[in-house]
Amino acid sequence: MIVEAYKIEIKGLVQGVGFRPFIYKLAKRHSIRGNVENNNEGVLVQAEGNRNHLQQFIKAMKAEAPVASKIAAINIKVEPITGFENFSILPSHSYSNEITEVSPDIAVCDDCLEDMKSQPHRIDYPFTNCTHCGPRFSIIKVLPYDRHNTTMAPFKMCDTCHSEYTDVPDRRFHAQPVACNHCGPRYSLHLSNGEILDDFETILKKVVRLLDGGKILAMKGLGGFHLSCNAFNEDTIRLLRLKKNREGKPLAVMFANVETVRNYLHVNTEEEKLLQSWRRPIVLLREKKPMPFSVSNGLNTVGAMLPYMPFHYQLFEKLRTPALVMTSGNLSGEPVIIDNEKAVEKFAGIADDVLTYNREIYNRLDDSVCMVVNGKERVIRRSRAYVPASITLSHNTEGLFAAGAELVNCFAVGKGNKVLLSQYIGDLKNPETLDFYTESFQRFRHLFRFKPSLAAADLHPDYFSTKFAMETGMPIELIQHHHAHIASCMAEHNLDEKVIGVSFDGTGLGTDGKIWGGEFLICDLIDFERPFHFENILQPGGDLTIRQPWRMAVSSLYHYFGEDFLRKMQGELFPYVEQEAFDMVLIMLKNRINCPETSSAGRLFDAVSALTGVCTEASYHAEAPMRLESVAAENVRDSYPFTIQEDQISFKPMFSGLIDDLENGKSSSVISAKFHNTVVTVVEKIVEKLSVTTGLKKVILSGGSFQNKILLKNTEILLRKKGFEVYSQEQVPSNDGGIALGQLAIAARRRETGKSIKY
Repeated sequence: MIVEAYKIEIKGLVQGVGFRPFIYKLAKRHSIRGNVENNNEGVLVQAEGNRNHLQQFIKAMKAEAPVASKIAAINIKVEPITGFENFSILPSHSYSNEITEVSPDIAVCDDCLEDMKSQPHRIDYPFTNCTHCGPRFSIIKVLPYDRHNTTMAPFKMCDTCHSEYTDVPDRRFHAQPVACNHCGPRYSLHLSNGEILDDFETILKKVVRLLDGGKILAMKGLGGFHLSCNAFNEDTIRLLRLKKNREGKPLAVMFANVETVRNYLHVNTEEEKLLQSWRRPIVLLREKKPMPFSVSNGLNTVGAMLPYMPFHYQLFEKLRTPALVMTSGNLSGEPVIIDNEKAVEKFAGIADDVLTYNREIYNRLDDSVCMVVNGKERVIRRSRAYVPASITLSHNTEGLFAAGAELVNCFAVGKGNKVLLSQYIGDLKNPETLDFYTESFQRFRHLFRFKPSLAAADLHPDYFSTKFAMETGMPIELIQHHHAHIASCMAEHNLDEKVIGVSFDGTGLGTDGKIWGGEFLICDLIDFERPFHFENILQPGGDLTIRQPWRMAVSSLYHYFGEDFLRKMQGELFPYVEQEAFDMVLIMLKNRINCPETSSAGRLFDAVSALTGVCTEASYHAEAPMRLESVAAENVRDSYPFTIQEDQISFKPMFSGLIDDLENGKSSSVISAKFHNTVVTVVEKIVEKLSVTTGLKKVILSGGSFQNKILLKNTEILLRKKGFEVYSQEQVPSNDGGIALGQLAIAARRRETGKSIKY
């Protein structure tokens, strides 16, 4: 028997997920002696035993790792034999400024739900958790992830919990948030009359009566408050929208179980798997059975999720309704509220009562949002249960800070060869959201021992994120918006070469000072060329066109057919627009007053959405494109013509055909489908042209427009049929929430090569 000794360093997401107990049990199974410890760099194992046993031990580490863990690397070094007599778990240590990954929050596991019914000290305890589940990032303050470094520090473990916490074979061994009815956090219900209920059984009964009775409840979740009500009570949902000032945007719905989801929504195997995963995100699903109109306000999809906290399960066991609206607990445009006192104050005019608990939320987290396209998960909003999991690059990212974009912002910091993306921050035009951005950046610096040395930011000088980066005093690398979109997707898929990039979105400042958004690029992680783009159209009123998409419809027809045509067709195409407003837009167009030029794909979708009457006035960002997608007919293969003029794609033939279809009584559903097919065909033809001239076969699809399921699905399928390698985003949003990753990847590569680009 050959005895050997190994020092095994495991890096990745290996803390807060039950990794040390897992290693301990593996060691016992394979007769390994030594020890395991957490440190600031990961997990360190000292292992001695039979060579074959050691090899099986290491193989099992990879094959059987806890579901929420992610092993990035296992480094093995042969060591002198020490002569360990057994295998033990050592206390955590900190050896350097290197950091290990922090686990995202994990939905409650089935074992803990069973414990709530069988363990005497946890009967009906709504904060039951173990090493396999429960709060993580939302409660951590500093590394390493130990109880005294979290918001569980004020809760002293009772003798029973402490015995579990220190018992290696126990499922709660070193489960930092471990608690029970005797020693853990507790709920309180703040009634509108000022009374506070503290008895949990009484609270649960009261909450059930409120929700089933058509009331609105503010409820503290894992990463922040929710505003909740019966998802089948139209009157209450409308009232919630009115009080929250959320007129049109769809509301998320939590269903009691997956069977109920199947009853109301279309859900395939991949979507069902995602719904039930340990992350428990909101998943966008198509309606099967009508739900109250006010849930999605006419869209054909619902953002569905399943319970992920013990309390959610306890609620649904007693509720008559099978689903609850669970929308972010905030006032319109502000970050989700996490503070109990602030919640009681702010929700006084919105919710009938406020449900709190006395464990602090340290890191604010909205619910994450995903969809499934072509069998793959696509993250749209990356927050709870995804953050702060890292993206690994093949370049040194140390000291790099990427400020992100203006809308749906998140930032990024670099450590070693990893990129740590922040949680979803929101739109930085709001002062409270900007404060949240600043606070989160400081917390990331502290938690991940990040020492910034170089900032990457958007080319737009008026973005608050760009201003923030400039005010840090760091050297700054400005990155063009659409280049960053493509680089973000490249970074996710670990690509570092020239590619064909298709970047479609609403707004991004171009190097020529114009607004870009319908872009075909040839680029790598250093620089880009722009061989083709959508034709430049005037955007009358600038950002006002986003709220009034009809302005882009007027502008497009003015651009292609002139004022006489517009006047002739005004009553037929724009009967809803007041004459004074119509005339004002024409004056703006003729005199080019407040009319920036744009090649934006988003504004093209706006124009078509308004022309078809699908959405003429938008109450939230991207409503017009979302509604246009929602009405599109299935099984329509026709498309409209377009022309390629030098470096621009002209949609004049398309608009001509579209108007003919309107005059001939074609439905908006058919027109929408033909329009989507047209955009897909444009991508196909331009990519083929670029491939012929460059020899490139790898195509990147990125930008917020590729959140459109029809566009993404059909473009991927068509390009792959043509023999292209197609990459699109999965774990990082294709919208501006993914921009920071691209900015950081470009900055890392430029720093590495010494090629700083000045536009």
